[in-house]
Amino acid sequence: MQTDELSAPVKILAVLAHPDDEAFGMGGTLAHYAKQGAEVTLICATLGEAGMVDPRFLQNGQTVAGLREQELRCSAEALGLKDVILLGYRDSGMQGSPDNTHPQALAAQKLEDVVTKIAQYMRALQPDIVLTFDPFGGYGHPDHIRVHEAATQAFHLLRSELPAQSARPFTRLYYHVMPLGFLRAAIFMTRLRGKNPRKAGANGDIDLVAIASHRFPTHARVNYADSADAQTRAFACHASQGGGERSKGFAAFIEHVFMPRVDRFIQAYPPPEPGSRQRRGLLPNEKA
Repeated sequence: MQTDELSAPVKILAVLAHPDDEAFGMGGTLAHYAKQGAEVTLICATLGEAGMVDPRFLQNGQTVAGLREQELRCSAEALGLKDVILLGYRDSGMQGSPDNTHPQALAAQKLEDVVTKIAQYMRALQPDIVLTFDPFGGYGHPDHIRVHEAATQAFHLLRSELPAQSARPFTRLYYHVMPLGFLRAAIFMTRLRGKNPRKAGANGDIDLVAIASHRFPTHARVNYADSADAQTRAFACHASQGGGERSKGFAAFIEHVFMPRVDRFIQAYPPPEPGSRQRRGLLPNEKA
């Protein structure tokens, strides 16, 4: 995939927080554009050390961080990513957990320091498209929110440094948003099973109702039906996080019905024209 104005391939940079974010979130989009010939790079801020892992997945003294990095690289290969960049911060865990206060935790870092580090990679990569989380971080995870803030500030810092005449013409910033239909279905199914949707997840620390209350606009949609198999392979790479189960049984049925092979994005920059139609893709030359 090449831009109309540039001879080089389109460069897409995803800035995310944990191993599995690239697969469980916008993985279909990343695989779709990689398949089209774009150079897709991932910045991953942490190695997911605070994630729950069944001991059976840890072999020969392997650490959670080591396992999850291995799973991340497997997923990146399945999606067709060009490179994975690790920022080296520690997973902060969910809001209020002891992991929040670890000195290396991402949430404990000064925002400007994280911005500086991400901006350094953006300068080197010069991406045409930057993708990250929505302002709520998808489901309110402190690391997702911090990455959203830092990636956004780094993007605008980089743009401010470039003379207008030298800025790459396709530079855009998008936030991935969770589909409301899927969230409503998850709330319904959680209640149907006699559980509290405000205490979902393995640790009961995910509030599905709060997530669904954040209504973000959709400015662009990416149909990734051509790359759904790549995303399924990426899911399977994250076995320690239940990735293999997402492609099987009732969970797969719910996802297929309420999450068709389409990713939704807010166009954060440049701001869309008032009244403009939803884009069918992330690039300016893709039809609205």
